[in-house]
Amino acid sequence: MYTLDQARAFVAVAEELHFGRAAQRLAMTQPPLSRQIQKLEKSIGVQLLQRDNRTVEVTVAGQAFLAEARKLVVAADRAPAMARRIAAGRAGVLRIGFTATSGYGMLGRLLVELDKDLPDVDVELAELVTVDQVQALLDGELDLGLARPPFDTAHFGSTLISTEELRLVVPAGHPLAGLGRPVAPGELADVDLVMYSPATSRYFHDLVVRLLPAGHGKVVHTVSQIATMVSLVAAGRGVALVPESTQVLGISGVAYLPLADHGAGRVELHALWNRESRNPALTPARAIVGKLANNKGDTSTTSIHPKITLDRH
Repeated sequence: MYTLDQARAFVAVAEELHFGRAAQRLAMTQPPLSRQIQKLEKSIGVQLLQRDNRTVEVTVAGQAFLAEARKLVVAADRAPAMARRIAAGRAGVLRIGFTATSGYGMLGRLLVELDKDLPDVDVELAELVTVDQVQALLDGELDLGLARPPFDTAHFGSTLISTEELRLVVPAGHPLAGLGRPVAPGELADVDLVMYSPATSRYFHDLVVRLLPAGHGKVVHTVSQIATMVSLVAAGRGVALVPESTQVLGISGVAYLPLADHGAGRVELHALWNRESRNPALTPARAIVGKLANNKGDTSTTSIHPKITLDRH
């Protein structure tokens, strides 16, 4: 097996085509350089250089070996710096989970900042409901989640990164759309409702239940995805309560109405991480999250960068 020093010596001689200049470049004398080349050729079993007293030429086999040797030397030279960057959280992989609604605004802002501040960190994305994100964080399959409460603060650290109001989405031309004022929860008592699944969308399910009039029983559909919910409303199947950011979906045939009871319908989104995570990239990523939490004004979306991998579970 040949050594890195032998590969480095061969690259120098092959590029300089002169043992004296190659030795000077490597800060060594010519005799040990010649021995390095001889050991290399003996190790791999082919002649790499054709030399005499006046000239040095690279053989056909040497040309093939040179391309790979250069890659080896470059990788070896970069490895220490890359290891230091990974240890400092400036390179590596960051696995982020997100809910469908967080993808409408906050996820885009986070990706822009990660790309700007941590360009050598590869981001892997997984669209998961909160309960699945929590389990993936515990299992070490995610490093950071964009999720809804509640969660166990003993196991998870978190930062509140956005709040928004619920909106009542109704079919275009619905009588409630003609009120010209915010809709009171009591006015939903006899309205057909598209509802969240209590199993996979627990946070939104409980939020809506707290807003609805007591005894409301006109649930016509139960779904997990907000885009599906709005599509059902557009088809005239009922009304629904959704986060205001849902409007960026641009689904036609619906109207979004404000609610009279603002406080009870506040929707929270948290950045969530396992307190026992050992991924160095999480530390600078949390700093970026903190910056976003303090500047919630722009909720624009962004396209996914080529270095970002999207895993749809």
